[in-house]
Amino acid sequence: MARTVSSFTVAADGKGDYLLNFEDEDGETIELTASFEQLDLIADAIGEALDTDEEDALGVEDDADEPVEE
Repeated sequence: MARTVSSFTVAADGKGDYLLNFEDEDGETIELTASFEQLDLIADAIGEALDTDEEDALGVEDDADEPVEE
């Protein structure tokens, strides 16, 4: 079962990679190393997912059915 993220950090490791630390709501942590390219792909994937869900998350209604006022 998926765990819920309670906090995370991303920091350069000084060797050209990045250290990602995730903590779940039970206090368990996972530490990962990623390259710049991998973080860039992660950022793109997160951006695409948020763009897809943005209207639902913000409660924006579809204006396509509303008449245009002149």
